[in-house]
Amino acid sequence: MGNAPLAEFLGTMMLVLLGDGVVANVVLKRTKGHDSGWIVVTAGWAFAVTVGVYLSKSISGAHLNPAVTLALFATGAFPAQDVPAYLVAQITGAIAGAVLVYLAYRPHFGVTDDKEAKLAVFATGPAIRSPVDNLICETIGTFALMFGLLTIFSEANFAKGSPLEAGFSPVLVGLLVWSIGVSLGGPTGYAINPARDLGPRIAHAILPIPGKGSSQWGYAWVPVVGPILGALIAAFAHKAMNFI
Repeated sequence: MGNAPLAEFLGTMMLVLLGDGVVANVVLKRTKGHDSGWIVVTAGWAFAVTVGVYLSKSISGAHLNPAVTLALFATGAFPAQDVPAYLVAQITGAIAGAVLVYLAYRPHFGVTDDKEAKLAVFATGPAIRSPVDNLICETIGTFALMFGLLTIFSEANFAKGSPLEAGFSPVLVGLLVWSIGVSLGGPTGYAINPARDLGPRIAHAILPIPGKGSSQWGYAWVPVVGPILGALIAAFAHKAMNFI
């Protein structure tokens, strides 16, 4: 396994630093990017994922997402003994990335009164709170992510290890995430990654953010369970396709 967990930690940290960073720039008061909109947020997350994948792909395979790791393990494509280290690295990397966002934007948390906006920097939340519907949305979004990853990077499209696959595939991952964000992100904010939501939510709970409200732990299970379900369904569907 070598340096793979470190690569997962750093890749997820960078993903959250840049992804939550763009949210902070948009929702917090008196930033240069305040109120610049949803398209900026989705684009920022797409670029954040691209950077995280470039950083870690050659070392760890750039899972950067517990749902991806668990789905690959469940279908026999990832060894069981490596799962715990990957999961810990992803969640702690996400916490570290969220702490860095707080440090970068610390004065702006102080001048922002909206508690929901402060939480939105760190964690996702539903536009309309309906746990079953929110769970379905996260499941569908992560199904699109996992199925897209498995099909786009199949041998039919890329020779594994080829210069084209190694050099261009992170860009395609970012475009896939952007597509999911603008298409399916409206209802829940498209966590599609348990570490991306859980790690920053933990950071929100423990950081000394002035005037912060609840971390909304009652909703926190949705962006954990939904992505895991979606990734598992996609992985088994893709595996079944290969036998047809």
